[in-house]
Amino acid sequence: MSTLDENRGDGSDLETAEKIILRWDSTTCEEAKENLIFQSGGDRDEVDRYLRAVDEVQRHISSISVSDEVKPATSTIQIAMARLEDELRNILISQTSTFEPDSLLLDSSLSSSSFASSSRTELDDDYSVTTCDEDEEQQQQQQVDLVLPDGSDSGSRRLSRSRRSNSKSTSSIREIDLVSPEAVSDLRSIAQRMIGAGYSRECLQVYGNVRKTAMETMFKQLGIVKLGIGDVQRLDWEAVEVKIRRWIRAAKVCVRVVFASEKRLCEQIFEGTMEETTCFMDIVKGSALQLFNFPEAISISRRSPEKLFKILDLHDALTDLLPDMEEIFDSSSSEAILVQATEIQSRLAEAARGILTEFENAVFREPSVVPVPGGTIHPLTRYVMNYLNLISDYKETLIDLIMTKPCRGLECTNDRNNPDMDISQLEGISPLALHMIWTMVMLQFNLEEKSLHYKDEPLSHIFVMNNVHYIVQKVKSSPELMELIGDKYLRKLTGIFRQAATKYQRATWVRVLNSLRDEGLHVSGSFSSGVSKSALRERFKAFNTMFEEVHRIQSTWLVPDTQLREELRISLSEHLIPAYRSFLGRFRGHIESGRHPENYLKYSVENLETAVLDFFEGYTTAPHLRRSQ
Repeated sequence: MSTLDENRGDGSDLETAEKIILRWDSTTCEEAKENLIFQSGGDRDEVDRYLRAVDEVQRHISSISVSDEVKPATSTIQIAMARLEDELRNILISQTSTFEPDSLLLDSSLSSSSFASSSRTELDDDYSVTTCDEDEEQQQQQQVDLVLPDGSDSGSRRLSRSRRSNSKSTSSIREIDLVSPEAVSDLRSIAQRMIGAGYSRECLQVYGNVRKTAMETMFKQLGIVKLGIGDVQRLDWEAVEVKIRRWIRAAKVCVRVVFASEKRLCEQIFEGTMEETTCFMDIVKGSALQLFNFPEAISISRRSPEKLFKILDLHDALTDLLPDMEEIFDSSSSEAILVQATEIQSRLAEAARGILTEFENAVFREPSVVPVPGGTIHPLTRYVMNYLNLISDYKETLIDLIMTKPCRGLECTNDRNNPDMDISQLEGISPLALHMIWTMVMLQFNLEEKSLHYKDEPLSHIFVMNNVHYIVQKVKSSPELMELIGDKYLRKLTGIFRQAATKYQRATWVRVLNSLRDEGLHVSGSFSSGVSKSALRERFKAFNTMFEEVHRIQSTWLVPDTQLREELRISLSEHLIPAYRSFLGRFRGHIESGRHPENYLKYSVENLETAVLDFFEGYTTAPHLRRSQ
């Protein structure tokens, strides 16, 4: 600006200093209004001269006491401060307009000095899973009414959550340059002079306003919007789940990058002054409160089993971030933010404990009474075991959170009307493991109650066998769950489903096999001639009728586990086939020598062996029985 160059002084005395300051007075000089002292690619010598001029005037004010001499200098310093205020604002605004939205989601390889080269990478590898195996889903036709105390129905939903990654992040604070190093130097020079001249309030107001706006912009770019607690609680849980995943990613960036870098910038500009901490808190307090509004709303929302895993994700995320927050918010003025985050973490922990207890009670009280067709696995069993399997993924967190044992049922009372568990057989395992075993105890008790609704006694035993076997297999298939539950309780469960299989065989086959006994067939005389043919015919007829009825009914029953189904058929065959072969061998001749033997010798041994393969297949209509030719 040519007219300003004419009277340039070297800033070595008051008169020259005042001239430099006055020619940059935007209220009297149009060129001063249109130009900036601190501008990119500008005259750095002019910057230095202006700053020395301000220093000279300020030294003069400090060195004199006569009011008449102070007034002109004070007027000059006021003009300088107004100019520096504008320059401060312009530098800050120009430096906060260069962010790329996608660069705010950072990966662990990001350099701490640059946003520009980073590409968008999610901090967590999120993908959805469901709690029902694909083959199980097709079989799960009946809904479960898992009713919690508040009346919410959560059992009819399929659990879903993001596959849990390692909670503890290997990354930590990643400070970046929010403004360029050259701009930091200019901002520090301006701030020092404004604070030194008693204009700290004006300096902080300008600085804070611009940086707050920048902070709000970054929050929007990260997807963090202003939501009140009521707003969050009115959302559907499926929508909340999505927001939780996004919040965890965004919170890591907010704390480790945005807040940390903002603090560093304040330290660089206001280092050594009382304003160093004040400005930082003034800028981030509102944003921090906004950030933590969301997990706070989740921590006090209505509890239900489906919420447990996302609540644990939030808890783990806060636990992971708290050490970094302690480093960033390390002053007394920022204590409130730390207290808030810690209290939210505590409430999330309490919510998780409460949900686990309510889940146990809900399993015990699940009221469905309609028997599942064919005695197959009940939807409640699938739901509970998949839920416990997911819980085991969080065992590191929950072992720390679950410190008390289940409050009831730990004494073995042998009361048929209430579940109980002998804790003396489970010494040395964690409270979390006891809670999980207690949940399975209540599940088993509920299943026993549901089995009573079957009109066919053998089918009730098949139902218990199927469901307890499923519990055992789910435990065995998960190393984490197996480690928690342990061998002792697993052996007990194995004994229960094997006992149910034995009860089934007795209830079904004892009467059938009794028809193949010799008792009541012999009359006086030799063995060969002392057989009552009429009694023998009745025996074969009775066997045929009973076997056909069992085949017709039990081929529609279902044992979904292939190995268990095969083991049950083998056990059945080991009892049935030898007995029939022996009976047929001893008495076939007596029937064949009589009239219409085909009415009594309907089935060969091979026919029975083939027919056994139809059992427990879950046919909608029983297959036709092949007869002897």
